[in-house]
Amino acid sequence: MVDFKTLDDLDASGKTVLVRVDLNVPVENGRIADFTRIDRIRPTLDQLADKGAIVLLLSHFGRPKGKAVPEMSLRPIAEGLSDHIGKPVTFIEDCIGEPVQKALKDAKAGDILLAENVRYHAGEEKNDADFAKDLAAAGDLYVNDAFSCSHRAHASTEAIAHLLPAYAGRNMEAELTALTKALEKPERPVMAVVGGAKISSKLDLLFNLIEKVDILVIGGGMANTFLNAQGINVGASLCEHDLADTAVEILEKAEKVGCEVLLPADVVLAKEFKAGAENRAGKLDSVEEDEMILDIGPDTVTLLKARLAMVKTLIWNGPFGAFEIEPFDEGTVTVAKAAEKLTKAGELISVAGGGDTVSALAKAGVADGFTYISTAGGAFLEWMEGKTLPGVAALAR
Repeated sequence: MVDFKTLDDLDASGKTVLVRVDLNVPVENGRIADFTRIDRIRPTLDQLADKGAIVLLLSHFGRPKGKAVPEMSLRPIAEGLSDHIGKPVTFIEDCIGEPVQKALKDAKAGDILLAENVRYHAGEEKNDADFAKDLAAAGDLYVNDAFSCSHRAHASTEAIAHLLPAYAGRNMEAELTALTKALEKPERPVMAVVGGAKISSKLDLLFNLIEKVDILVIGGGMANTFLNAQGINVGASLCEHDLADTAVEILEKAEKVGCEVLLPADVVLAKEFKAGAENRAGKLDSVEEDEMILDIGPDTVTLLKARLAMVKTLIWNGPFGAFEIEPFDEGTVTVAKAAEKLTKAGELISVAGGGDTVSALAKAGVADGFTYISTAGGAFLEWMEGKTLPGVAALAR
């Protein structure tokens, strides 16, 4: 756990505070379609503005690769942000230089400004020292409230933190507190759920988790690769046959360190991958060559609910099945609701993250029922993999 300073340690009055946020939000027809990330940074914006700071927001949007791409301008985001938080947000045509200095000259205490896309400059993704100095020149203090961007050593997340007094914003603080409580200093027993399509993208995660948790539940297409490695026919299911040896290695290591690995005991099968497809629940030895495993079966759901009742901490990344289409969302939804019930009863600390996971839990209607749901994707995964996040490390006291 990095020992970092928070807004509690900051005297913002009369200061210009550069705040790195993640406003890389979904936009449809020129309007913000999901305000989750904005809601998460609002406590930081409100506190700094109310304390008399001039708040200058830095963010990226899309991947313009060092060029000014009009479709990736933050101007529409400034308008949507202003409407959502009920405060004026002044948009600045650039993130460095004269436009910023002019805007700050006209600003007063409590104002919120949003600079143009930092990735319009090639120095951002190169973590260029000179570009970081140009950014830092505008402010007195720096606050990182973008945990979701902190797995990248970029100028606005890493280099700048060494040039100004650096603090964690409320969103960053909440993420680090929740993840530390779940993985570094958890109440035991700890269960981790890891789902998704392929184990090839989560090898580091799996190898790290078996060292840290008591029960590892593997679901989704990933589970098929493990079942196949054990000699079970998975028919036409998504499966990485070439990773059978790796799957066996993970299982053997888990046994050696005392981590129980749970794979599906039964499955839901279909011959078509479409909503409402004809399907059946079946035992593992009943999969036919033209059938696909698209969800966990009822016996597995019952087993997982029983295990959940035995643990104190749950970390969840990835769905159990093809949750996007009914009825193959049933396993994920049912287990998620069981986790929510235990969390609300004060019997479980539940932390979840990752794009598909957030979508799946929202679909299950439990997004507000977990202890904490991370808005980060790659950063959440890399934290769970045990990797050092440059933007977080840069905040160390």
